[in-house]
Amino acid sequence: MKGKSLIFWFLTILGTTSLMAQVAADCSNAVPICNNTPVNGGTQGYGIDDFNGATTSGCLEQTITGSIESNSAWYRFRTGASGQLGFNIGFDASEDWDFALYRASDCNNLGDPIRCNFFDNSDEETFMGVGEDPTGNTSTVLYEDWLDVMPGEDYYLMINNFSNNNSGFSIQFSGAIFTTNPFDALDCSIINNLLGPPLAACDNENIILDGTTSNALSYTWYSDTGSGFQLIAGETGPTLHVKVSAMYRVEVITTTMTNIISDVQVAFNASPITYAVSDEIVCSDSIEFDLTQKDSQALGTQDPTAFMVTYHSSLNDAILGINSLVSPYPLNTGIETIFVRNTSRENPRCYDASEQFQLSVVETPVLNFSAEIFICEDSAGVIIGETTPNAQYTYSWDTGESTPSINVTQAGSYTLTVSNSQWGQSCSTSSLITVVVSETPEITDVIIDDLQNNNTVEVITDVIGSFEYQIDNEAFQPSNIFTNVPPGVHTVTINDLNGCGSVTESIIVVGYLSFFTPNGDGTNDYWHILGISNLENPMVYVYDRYGKLLKQMDDSSLGWDGTFNGRELPSTDYWFKLTYTDLQGQLVEARYINNHFALKR
Repeated sequence: MKGKSLIFWFLTILGTTSLMAQVAADCSNAVPICNNTPVNGGTQGYGIDDFNGATTSGCLEQTITGSIESNSAWYRFRTGASGQLGFNIGFDASEDWDFALYRASDCNNLGDPIRCNFFDNSDEETFMGVGEDPTGNTSTVLYEDWLDVMPGEDYYLMINNFSNNNSGFSIQFSGAIFTTNPFDALDCSIINNLLGPPLAACDNENIILDGTTSNALSYTWYSDTGSGFQLIAGETGPTLHVKVSAMYRVEVITTTMTNIISDVQVAFNASPITYAVSDEIVCSDSIEFDLTQKDSQALGTQDPTAFMVTYHSSLNDAILGINSLVSPYPLNTGIETIFVRNTSRENPRCYDASEQFQLSVVETPVLNFSAEIFICEDSAGVIIGETTPNAQYTYSWDTGESTPSINVTQAGSYTLTVSNSQWGQSCSTSSLITVVVSETPEITDVIIDDLQNNNTVEVITDVIGSFEYQIDNEAFQPSNIFTNVPPGVHTVTINDLNGCGSVTESIIVVGYLSFFTPNGDGTNDYWHILGISNLENPMVYVYDRYGKLLKQMDDSSLGWDGTFNGRELPSTDYWFKLTYTDLQGQLVEARYINNHFALKR
């Protein structure tokens, strides 16, 4: 496993041409480049060890050859302007390539690389370099950050194949610097060859080689398509119009009888054709659109391994091959024009950006009303559905109605479907609304944990619903339990949270013994209700299990001693009730404290 690092984007391609571009395995013979960069037919070996036995150089590590290099190619270039610069190195997905870029003007003083990548190609990608992957792949690990360059900076680029399995690579420079300085981003003065650097051209380009030399007596042109240089008959001028891939040579004889021989490689790549791409209409709830599904339309019968389709938001971006749209592409409601660029993978300069298509996104209705509605029992009904409808939408209920909202009087489930139709496309959203009957609350019981200064009151209801609880004038609370309740008269309230009413009742918080022992020992000899002195005209009544009144006591009474008409009553349970005069002057019986206690002897 090779090392790991981080990366970004650019454009270039794999060469399958039978012609070999210049390859220099040694830094000292690095091939100068300034404009079009040739497709390389492969690398073989590394010449001398440019790293003098070192085991590392930046991210690069020593390979199985015993050197940092395995099968290397060296190039050099000089910047002619300032700006953002990057490059793409294209290769076969089955191969493993590395690179290191040095800012240096001397092979003997390379220093550490300023950009370096030693990752393996386990993901079978086809590009590495500096900047951004031209395919729009933002997760690749084969790209390094853009360079910010100034004029006159010298660079050496070493490209290395990690194994002997290589079919070559191509290089194409990129970046904003080529927008601001398309003709002098790279300084061509480093090329001293009469015919200039190798040319990677498109088959629809007009390529003219210029061998113009002062004091020239004659020009003789040759071409080599694989079987050696052959004379091009009739070509004796200083320029040559070429149309086929070949090595070209010009021999210039000057008045000083000094012969100048200059060679250059010209490699033509097929220019793609972009076929018509149909418009698309989609619903916004799709969220994203897979742009790659349009690739087959744009390519037609062309080989997808030879050409790459990208999509752009403007014609200018498509022409420049920049800011390609990601796929899946996030949808925006409305009509958007998508511009299509079809690019040669071998030479990104060969492209067609003549086609476009409209991506129309119909807004899928968004429903914001509640999916659960409560209706009070005995209610005249409740309005459900969309209360602020869109005039452009259509509405349909599973009940057969076609209005945005309906009035319902019964519990149940109701489904509303809302549709928006534009440009022949209908986009719909359905929502299930559950109507629940909410009953008026009732107080079923009040449990009072008393016989203390601070008592606990629990309000019980058998009605199922969403309620809040209140004691006296305190704030409502979600819990039905109140603590630290002082003895006396209190009001408790249950309120329905769905607006279906409330119920309030008065309660008496008092204390009493659950049992007493009238045995004359001075402890628990009498039974009485405690805390009734603050009631108006309180009266306590004690009964046996058959309802016979045994004792009647007011707040001044010492209590019941367990006798009736002077006769001791047996150990068993006895019942009681409490009455008092309320604030309206009415004699009332205290609820929720009619209970029993035990007599033990």
